[in-house]
Amino acid sequence: MNANQINGILWIVAGKIQEQIGRATRNNRRILCGLQRQVLGAAEKRVGDYQNAARRSAAHGGSLHL
Repeated sequence: MNANQINGILWIVAGKIQEQIGRATRNNRRILCGLQRQVLGAAEKRVGDYQNAARRSAAHGGSLHL
């Protein structure tokens, strides 16, 4: 697991918490910010996934299989 994957997971969790707080307080702006964090976190995690796949592929001398 690399830094991008960890940061992505943390952003997803923070976004879910922010979204739930927004739902509890009926604050649409907080809900949307939470959803935005989740999307950005998922994107960052995916970057980390691709980095790991590329490293594994390079280490085995093969082509990139995702």
